[in-house]
Order: sequence, then structure tokens, then C-alpha cells
Amino acid sequence: MSLPHQVVPPGSFEPDRHFYPRVLNAQLHPLVHDFLALDNARIINRYCHLRPGVSQAALSALVSASPRHFRWGGADLFVTTTDSGVRQVVVIETNSCPSGQKSMPSRDDLEDQAGYRRLLERAFVPSLKRRTLPAGGLAVIYDKNPMETTGYAAALADLTDEPVFLVPWHHDAPTPMARFVDGVLQVRPTPDAPFEPVRAAFRYVTQRPWTRIPPLTRTMIFNPVVVDLAGGRNKMLAAKAYDIYNAQLNAVGLRIRAPETIWDVSHDEVPLWVRRMGGIAVVKNPYSNAGQGVWTITTPRELEAFMDLEHRYGRFIVQALIGNSGWSSLGRDGRLYHIGTVPDRKGRIYCADLRFMIGAGPDGFFPLALYARRAREPLAERITPETDSWAMLGTNLSVKNDDGGWETETTRLRLMDNRDFNRLGLGVDDLIECYIQTILSITAIDQMAQNLLTQKQRFRRRMFRSLNPDDALVDEICE
Repeated sequence: MSLPHQVVPPGSFEPDRHFYPRVLNAQLHPLVHDFLALDNARIINRYCHLRPGVSQAALSALVSASPRHFRWGGADLFVTTTDSGVRQVVVIETNSCPSGQKSMPSRDDLEDQAGYRRLLERAFVPSLKRRTLPAGGLAVIYDKNPMETTGYAAALADLTDEPVFLVPWHHDAPTPMARFVDGVLQVRPTPDAPFEPVRAAFRYVTQRPWTRIPPLTRTMIFNPVVVDLAGGRNKMLAAKAYDIYNAQLNAVGLRIRAPETIWDVSHDEVPLWVRRMGGIAVVKNPYSNAGQGVWTITTPRELEAFMDLEHRYGRFIVQALIGNSGWSSLGRDGRLYHIGTVPDRKGRIYCADLRFMIGAGPDGFFPLALYARRAREPLAERITPETDSWAMLGTNLSVKNDDGGWETETTRLRLMDNRDFNRLGLGVDDLIECYIQTILSITAIDQMAQNLLTQKQRFRRRMFRSLNPDDALVDEICE
């Protein structure tokens, strides 16, 4: 449900409005606290010490770089093992404008605004110094997650000492509260108010944002929508971006680890690729998020159910499925299995992912927030014809209601606190690997975004269509 349209003045930040209640009383786990206390130089030193083949100079340059477009992102990661017991972190997807602040215990009891302020202060506010910004105010635009968007608006008002427009922007709103005129964002705090120009906006519009926001604009949008098209909300181009960037990384010993991915798959071709992976795979609508448009296929019944659905878009990706030791996709690099949670008192092990959110400013990348999500049902040793694989493998907490609103299943949320973190079985080297993998994936997508723009910073629609041959998507992109 959207909040009332409003103007947020300085002094409005109230922690109990912007964090889950259990987060306010949680104590950050000492290991996570120690990891967050490490500077990038120490993280790089440790990472290269464990991987002698990695170029320390190359990694240092990468971590200290400032992406041109993708300056706030989060990766969803699985910690896995192979048949031979090799443990590795795998990137499942990378999200532009991700959630996470409301789930992160504070590093310091005196930091009421915690990661909200850290991201804005180190990444957003420095961008306000650009001389080419149009005249106007500041805004936060969103289509879900009011708990965090109100937090960002209140923290931004405090940092800049000026009121901030907080405006919902849904693709099907009968009375739009925002629009673009000659590349400048205009918003209004109420349906009857006049439109006001905006020089810079913090964006949490995540559901098909390209239907409302052009790829690049005169108003500074954080992140610009070209990032979403390049992979931040487009799993098809993300897979291609990883593949292209990995070719560059080979020379310095680095690699984005992701499940084997087949892209540009038509609906009729899906069964062929599922069969090629041993009858077990993940099929994804490349442009959805929040756990929507993802189908785990482990039985003929689940494949048939997918094929019977109607779909908005004409192209899909098929990925190797990471399952339990008795059932996983057979990809070109073998099989991967979930390490999962530490067994509970009943011996049950659950699939869990880790969301790692980072920011990037003039001084390079920095960690922001972490949280984990557990699946509803424990991992089964065997697959049966009646198996509901999504119940064992689906970790996303967002649930879309029939009325188009969203709810969050917080019972499956795992915090980085003293109570939950130990259940994940993670160590500091796992967190370092997650951080580096997130930086690599964001850098790959940022480079793809740069390739989608001309030297005059205009969107290369024809090139995008050739990379992403899905007319239904291309026709949605607004100018």
C-alpha cells in the first residue's frame, strides 16, 4: 500500500518507522561487525592471500573505482559446494536499487540513520555537485517498500537541510504523480498540486521502471534506468554482461561465478534446454524481480505447469538449478549443491541465500547491508513426482497480493545478529567473497550500461534490440 503523497522536512527520521521491530533490538553479530570494520585494503589483502593467482593491483583498482552509472546495488548469493567438496559463492542475480536497510542491525547504537545515511552521504550527495543538473528540488520516487523509501527521504532531508518530495509512481496509476518534460523529472506532492521540477531523485521504482522513466535523463536519477536495462533488472543482459566481463577478468585471476545460463530462449525451446540440463533447471522471465517470474523445474509436472502459463514477454533464460546433493542440474561445470543452513534440532537443512548490498562513491565501493532469507520447506533428499521444488528453493520474501500490493514474509528473514547469523554457517572469508562477487557483478553491468550509450550519452536502442531481441520489452522502453 502506498503512503500519502508528501513533502518530508528535515528532522523527520524516526527509526521505528524505517526498521523492522526485531532489527531495532538486535545486536550485530561480532563476526559481521568485524568484517564491516575492515577497510578495502585489508579485504583485498586477505582475498589475494587465499587466492595467489589473483592480481592484487587489478583487484585494488577495481574496488577503488567509481562506477559511472551503477552506484547502488545488491547481489543475491548462494554458498554452494561441488561434487568434490569445493566451496564457492555463486551470484544468482544482481539488483539495482535493492532493499535491505530495514533488515540490517546498526553497527553503532548512536547511528540512528545507519545505512540510509551512509549510502546517501557517500554516493548520492556527491553527485549533487554536478554543474549540469537542472534547477529544482530533491525527490524520492518509489513503487513499493514504503518503510525504506520514507527512511531515505527523511535521511536525505537531514543531509541536505531541505525538504524532499516523497512520491509513489506506479505504472498503472490513474493520476500519475510524476512525469518527465524535456528530460527533467517533475513531481507533485498531492494530486491537486502543480508539478515541481526535480534536479535529483533517489529511485526505488523497481517494477518495469523503463515504462515510466527514460534510460537517461537531465534530472540525476540514482540509479539511472539504463542500469536496469543493462542487467540491474534484466537477467538476460546481466548474464551476457557477466560473460563479457569474465573474458576480461581471466587475465587477472578473477571471475564472476554464476550458474550456467542459456539466454534468448523462446517459450517453445524451454523443454529442450531443461532436458539438456538433466530435466532439472530454473526458468526465468528476465525482467521480473521480487521472486516473481521464476520457475524451478524438477519434475515433468512442474515443466508442464510452466508451459501452460501465458507470458507477457517472448524470451526467457534457462539456468542450471542448484539443489541438494541428490538432485541438481548437470551444467558444463558439473553440479552445484546448496550448503544450506546449519541443521536444526530435527536435522532439517534449509536453502538460504544472502543479500549483499553495496554502494559506490568517489572513493570506490563500500558495504552497506546484509541479510539472509530461508526457504519455506527444508531440502529433501530425493525428488518425487509431487515435489513442490519452489517451497524448498524459493527464498524471496516478497509476496504480491491480488490487489497489486506487496507483503513480506518476515518469518523467513535471517538477520546478521547474534541469534540468526550462526545458523547460516558462514565465516569472514565467505563474507569477503560475497563482497568481491557483488562488486564484480555490479561492475560488469555498469560496463554493459556504458556500452548501451553513445558518446553523447544517448541510448542505443538498436544495439539494445540486437543484444536483447524481445520486441515486447523494447516497445515498453519510453523515450
